[in-house]
Amino acid sequence: VQLQASGGGLVQAGGPLRLSCAVSGKIISITSMGWYRQAPGKQRELVATITSSSSTNYADSVKGRFTISRDGAKNTVYLQMDSLRPEDTAVYYCNADLVGMEGVNIVAGKDFWGQGTQVTVSS
Repeated sequence: VQLQASGGGLVQAGGPLRLSCAVSGKIISITSMGWYRQAPGKQRELVATITSSSSTNYADSVKGRFTISRDGAKNTVYLQMDSLRPEDTAVYYCNADLVGMEGVNIVAGKDFWGQGTQVTVSS
């Protein structure tokens, strides 16, 4: 089971950016997926999550600016980021709470992470 994030880059303040994260491998079910971020010298923090029933949760700092969505058929989660600010600069990580198989073993839990994608917002 692997998570592959993409879509980061450099953008000017006020601009948009869209992140994608696809889960690959033998997936049995996905309970929820989400995005976290870690800025230099800071701890990793929640950005947004979405459940299999499309219930969403956002950090206060991104409410009204970021939108999380999912494509269940593609096991993919998206993060549309609008009105970006310099303080949004961070490495963004996708996360999944899922059940899958690796070989003959069932793997499950919340500790599935993508490799991280850098988002840099210039002022």
